Amino acid sequence: MASQSTLAQPTRPVSNRRGRKRAIFGSIDLGTNNCRMLIGTPAAQGMYILDSFSRVVRLGEGLYETGRLSDPAMERAIASLALCAERARRWESDDANGPIRLRAIATEACRQAENGEEFVHRARAATGLPLEIINSREEAELAVESCAPLLREAGRRALLFDIGGGSTEIAWVRLDSGQQPEVIGYMSLPVGVVTLSEHCAGACYQSEGFARLVESVVTMLRPFERVHRIGEEIRRGGVAMIGTSGTVTTLAGVSLKLERYRRGLVDGICLTRRAVDEALAEARALGREGLSRHPCIGQERVEFVLPGCAIFAGIHELWQVPQLMVADRGLREGMLMRLMRACRPKTAA
Repeated sequence: MASQSTLAQPTRPVSNRRGRKRAIFGSIDLGTNNCRMLIGTPAAQGMYILDSFSRVVRLGEGLYETGRLSDPAMERAIASLALCAERARRWESDDANGPIRLRAIATEACRQAENGEEFVHRARAATGLPLEIINSREEAELAVESCAPLLREAGRRALLFDIGGGSTEIAWVRLDSGQQPEVIGYMSLPVGVVTLSEHCAGACYQSEGFARLVESVVTMLRPFERVHRIGEEIRRGGVAMIGTSGTVTTLAGVSLKLERYRRGLVDGICLTRRAVDEALAEARALGREGLSRHPCIGQERVEFVLPGCAIFAGIHELWQVPQLMVADRGLREGMLMRLMRACRPKTAA
């Protein structure tokens, strides 16, 4: 059943009283593969999204061979950031809106690249955006923040994962009724869909190769399991697993047999382990041609699907939670929620 959360849904914005200008907020997430932006305003419940932008820029293309961001990749990223800046200024110039409060972040590609800081300075100068590189813990915390509305009735613990282009963030989360979810442990795996697609994409289409990749992910996760004993907590019950990446939203689209991707049907849905296993098997059986024709995938993303599935299969194998909650939300929504909360009037004690 899909969530009824109003986060990032077209709900009615909070009305301006006494002619006050509308508060607007912006978030930009520059990842290893994509540049994404959201602009929103507070709503009666959650937020109202005014504008969104997403473009594949492949900033991390070739990074894991050279250790550096290439000139073409940086140019693509800066061109997309410039479009984001232009759209943000357009909203800010509307007389009905106040000054935009905006945050722009870069993640794994810029963390790893020798010239990551150099690129950030260049992007700031070219676009005027306050771009900054965040660490992996904050990346995990922002993903948790975005999923907080979905976790209100989820139990006492949550295991959240975000399979990105250059890394995979794992967060072990304490859930207390009426409180914000608290990250009590996190891990950043040095593999993502771009990493695997550049190094071993062919292996993903072979049964033995796929199994080896899954086992390598499980091996990387075991130290985190030994520290937090998540398997024992799962056996006790009250543990939710939630995924926030394109991999899991794609699997949800496959499982639901959607004729086109529809966020409202995917965000917040819970899939049983059987449904997840069947979706994984179907995605693998489709092969490259079948995946490229699938209405929830397409040619632009086809090379990343099975690498993402291999990473997810390792998580799915080690931690056998009865259901997977799928979240079509992430760092952009987490940033917006933080910005809006920080600007709320403080209530008297």
